[in-house]
Amino acid sequence: MQTVKKNSISLEKIYKAKQNIKGVVTQTPLLFMKNFSEQYQANIFFKREDLQQVRSYKIRGAFNKIQGLKKEELTNGIVCASAGNHAQGVAFACKELKVKGTIFMPVTTPHQKIDQVKMFGENYVDIRLTGDSFDDSQQAADDFCKQNDSTFVHPFNDVDVIAGQGTVGLEILNDSKSKIDYLFLPVGGGGLASGVSSVFKSLSPNTKIIGVEPKGAPSLTTSLKNNKNTALQRIDKFVDGAAVKKMGDITFDFCKNLLDDAKTISEGLICSTILKVYNENALVIEPAGALSIAALEKYKEEIKNKTIVCVVSGGNNDITRMEEMKERALLYQGLKHYFIIKFPQRAGALKEFVVDVLGEKDDISYFEYTKKHNRDKGPAVVGIELESPSDFKPLVARMEEKGFLGEYLNDKPSLFQFLV
Repeated sequence: MQTVKKNSISLEKIYKAKQNIKGVVTQTPLLFMKNFSEQYQANIFFKREDLQQVRSYKIRGAFNKIQGLKKEELTNGIVCASAGNHAQGVAFACKELKVKGTIFMPVTTPHQKIDQVKMFGENYVDIRLTGDSFDDSQQAADDFCKQNDSTFVHPFNDVDVIAGQGTVGLEILNDSKSKIDYLFLPVGGGGLASGVSSVFKSLSPNTKIIGVEPKGAPSLTTSLKNNKNTALQRIDKFVDGAAVKKMGDITFDFCKNLLDDAKTISEGLICSTILKVYNENALVIEPAGALSIAALEKYKEEIKNKTIVCVVSGGNNDITRMEEMKERALLYQGLKHYFIIKFPQRAGALKEFVVDVLGEKDDISYFEYTKKHNRDKGPAVVGIELESPSDFKPLVARMEEKGFLGEYLNDKPSLFQFLV
């Protein structure tokens, strides 16, 4: 078990990692984003780690760790647990270094990420789908290591992995032509945040560093509140690249001492951000990769006229999830609403609802109804998409006036998930 006495990874260790991964890891660009800069009245840059060979920064830490292992540590192969991106980095390193690896992934991992791991690792890796979360997979990986005397490569709670991720910070500062006022970093296990913030605290100490995590998996903010690394009982696994029940002890100590602030971002805002960068910039980013960009909305007053860097951590997005992302985005923006509507059991009731209740630009996007002949009124679950959030109150008022309103479902999550 590694022990760390300092509050950050040394620059010497991160510079050494930079040499270790040279020629293998892509030096990704730091790009000025015109549309975001205009929207937030700031100079906003994206550090495009989604352009890595494995489409995330995870290759940096994985390769730095594995190439530094001794021969005897590789005899029985290496093992890792990952929700996807670390697995791809490990798989790539295994093939490149000709090391045998066993990779444990949650059963809920998007198929796109599983396929990528197979592609990068080829015959050098064995994939085992275990459990519903990263933490379940990690436990299975730990048990496997004990049984087979293999070497575990942790996705974040390891100083060599953290040093590898820290090379992102060196590249940002090398490429930036001006002083960076704010740096937004996604946080899951905390490896990227620990490494990059170590660099910035040494080389750019006046930069305000913000850690950003999903609202459904607030391991960092919960731990900061409790002043100790705390395991969450339940998490929303939607932001799979940043959804962990517990950070590493090493990474929590680093984040606690190095980050200037931590913020949770709702999954709805993350989805809205993914769609925005896709529609406006033709970028495909994963939910964890959108965290740092989504945080701009939370700091829009503070960042005016400042220079901002958002680390886009990954682009491993499964296209089959886009419908769910669109739905979450519309719900967050107040543009989609679900109701139980009480329809009179008579001819013309639906027509009356459409003509007298719906606004001119309101659209029915979901409708489920079964006629019950022994009732005066029959309930239907109806989803309505609006052009503007301001159309909501007038819609509800018309429903009440005409006697159609039964239940509003958006603010009843348990009932909503059951019916829709």
